Amino acid sequence: MGLHVREDVEAARRRDPAARGFLEIASLYPGLHAVWAHRVNHALWRRGFRFVARAGSQLTRWLTGIEIHPGASIGRRFFIDHGMGVVIGETAEIGDDVMLYHGVTLGGTTMSPGKRHPTLGDGVAVGAGAKILGPVTIGAHSAVGANAVVTKDAPPYSVVVGVPAKARPRATDEDTRRVLMAPEYMI
Repeated sequence: MGLHVREDVEAARRRDPAARGFLEIASLYPGLHAVWAHRVNHALWRRGFRFVARAGSQLTRWLTGIEIHPGASIGRRFFIDHGMGVVIGETAEIGDDVMLYHGVTLGGTTMSPGKRHPTLGDGVAVGAGAKILGPVTIGAHSAVGANAVVTKDAPPYSVVVGVPAKARPRATDEDTRRVLMAPEYMI
């Protein structure tokens, strides 16, 4: 677990220009606290302690404002910036080096059992308020713009914007932070 803690703090430091140091990030970043709690809750979930895992996730939600279902699968160096209002559903799958801003929902659209939440590939960034709904896949190294409503798959290296969201190829030199902050991509 120690390796993951160091990786997570370093990921936050790299992605947040306001980050000042290890102690500040480890102590004061609710997105990291939610991810660390999720790792414990997910382990409990996988071992069949479903009630305890759900109780832990609800306590974490109460403390951080971030709701991550203990059944969700999350990769390494996952960072939630600010975090308030983030919701991640039970069958969501999140790759390595993914970043979400506040108000993001990875939600379902059906009551049917089975896969009903999104899959985010490695290196995906999702802007504030974006909603990615249903068992869709956002390909690796894509950026989802602020307030986009995504209900269809997007290929790797895409920029996904609008309501309903549409994907376009991402330019090779396009900076993720610039894509997420560009006024033409915000609703």
